[in-house]
Amino acid sequence: MNDTHIKLIAERANVPVRKAESTLKLLGEGATIPFIARYRKEATGSLDEVQIADIQRENKKLEELEKRRESILASIEEQGKLTDSLRRRIADTFDSTELEDLYLPYKRKRKTRASVAREKGLEPLAEVIFRQENNALERLAGSFITNEVPTIDDALQGARDIIAEWINEDEKARNKLRYAFRKDAVIRSKVARGKEEEGAKYRDYFDYEEPLKKCPSHRLLAMRRGEEEGFLRVSITPDKEETLFQLEKVYLRGAGPAAQQVKEALHDSYDRLLEPSIETEFRNISKEKADEEAIAVFATNLRQLLLGAPLGQKRVLGIDPGYRTGCKVVVLDESGQLLRNTAIYPHPPKSDEYNASKTLEHLVEQFHIEAIAVGNGTAGRETIDFCRRLKFGSPVQVFSVNEAGASIYSASEVAREEFPDEDVTVRGAVSIGRRLMDPLAELVK
Repeated sequence: MNDTHIKLIAERANVPVRKAESTLKLLGEGATIPFIARYRKEATGSLDEVQIADIQRENKKLEELEKRRESILASIEEQGKLTDSLRRRIADTFDSTELEDLYLPYKRKRKTRASVAREKGLEPLAEVIFRQENNALERLAGSFITNEVPTIDDALQGARDIIAEWINEDEKARNKLRYAFRKDAVIRSKVARGKEEEGAKYRDYFDYEEPLKKCPSHRLLAMRRGEEEGFLRVSITPDKEETLFQLEKVYLRGAGPAAQQVKEALHDSYDRLLEPSIETEFRNISKEKADEEAIAVFATNLRQLLLGAPLGQKRVLGIDPGYRTGCKVVVLDESGQLLRNTAIYPHPPKSDEYNASKTLEHLVEQFHIEAIAVGNGTAGRETIDFCRRLKFGSPVQVFSVNEAGASIYSASEVAREEFPDEDVTVRGAVSIGRRLMDPLAELVK
């Protein structure tokens, strides 16, 4: 690994070059992140595990870019089109997007409108038109008429197809459009035709638009889910009129017939090639960013759950609340072992509050219960209110417990091994009760 690579990794990971170099050497020798963070502080300058992971990630990205660079150079050289200038440009870039832009004109393509036009011998006509120096287009195009190109219009259309592809493959055009996307792209979602009822949970996005740079990750991911499920049509677009105006300033020279042909080709390139390509790029970028933000939020929430203060060794009632199927109740001893389970129906449709209250009061008295854990899912709030209205003979605290994942755990092999004879609803209620007693021990399951 050369000095340029090390400096780049250090810059991207936001650490001093010397520390990055030492860390890369250790990683290259096969040392793991925990080992380096714990036992090689003197070599890394006390980098923590997050910084070491950042260095490892940036190094992996750079290795992948180098492999891609080698592949691109080999491909262009095989075509006999690798000039010294192009080789230097490819060697000097460390941006994957720029690297792909440099390769785009040389990329092997499936049959396109431009390739068909080239096969018909229309590339020289496209070159003359693109220079916009000769405006005697009809006479010029007429010289390209053949059996495959029967009319002047066909010749001009083929030339425009070639010019459209040139513009699409030009770095200047692609970077102009990227700038427009970054500056003022808008994300829009519309309901798919005939999906209004079926996709009702996405109603907020049936006719929605927002600047992409202001769209929070949860909204963007919701629209993406709606699109993947077939309920929404989502697009990301910049200001088309302004973007085309900026592109015309780059490619049009004057207002003659040749410039008009280039303008038509430019607009076609924008609609058919350029804008869809850059939209895909920004879809991927925005999704990656939204995923990272969502993971960060999830990690923060999970950390809070796992580090929640345990209730300690107390007897607990765990309640998995519900309406139609009732609330499953379990009694847990100080170590979390299941002592009893039953069901109560305080909510509609049965609304049997009398028997439900008698059952809970009896269990609290019989097993000396000190706390009640109620899942925060369906009917959770109503169940907590119900429990807090009851008059127990001794002080009993009522807690709302995050039940996310309890149903998945209840059907898992781990739960089946511990409670082979119990229903999944009982196992779920046990998990809710244990989450109050010791969140870390239960949630790691």
